[in-house]
Amino acid sequence: MKYIPTVIAAISLLFTIRPVSAQHEDDSGNTSELSYESFVGSTKPIKCLYGYAAEKVGDHDAAIAIFEDCIERFNSVYSMIWLAQIYDTGVGVPRDEKKATALLKRGAMTNDEAGYSALAQYHYGVALIEGKGTRADHSAGVAWLTKASEAGVQEATDYLSSLPSS
Repeated sequence: MKYIPTVIAAISLLFTIRPVSAQHEDDSGNTSELSYESFVGSTKPIKCLYGYAAEKVGDHDAAIAIFEDCIERFNSVYSMIWLAQIYDTGVGVPRDEKKATALLKRGAMTNDEAGYSALAQYHYGVALIEGKGTRADHSAGVAWLTKASEAGVQEATDYLSSLPSS
């Protein structure tokens, strides 16, 4: 989780230099090189942050395309979590809790350097306990939450302490 302040700073920077919306095209019909859509095919991992920015300004199609490519290209847990959020809420796509939970499970099982897998473990643990997008499995949910808590995810610690004692 030591990289999260750096990621937050990078995301803040993206909003201050926010590219022009992908809907802006030049007279020839080409999408601006400053649009979010122009980052979809990028081979640089920084583009995954642009997926977040695109989603926050309502460019859902570009965000989804960026996140999907980041998952395929870099196995980006950050992108798995954000794409799961999109499918869980149904903003810009049909709501699909099963797909959201499958993405969280994949992220939980990945050991990324930035610490996002611990955050995915937390969300996956909650999904298991609440039966959201999957069959409820209290003991497996507690195991994932414990793993996330041990990795320093305070929300996991808080959730575990809110569960009734068995």
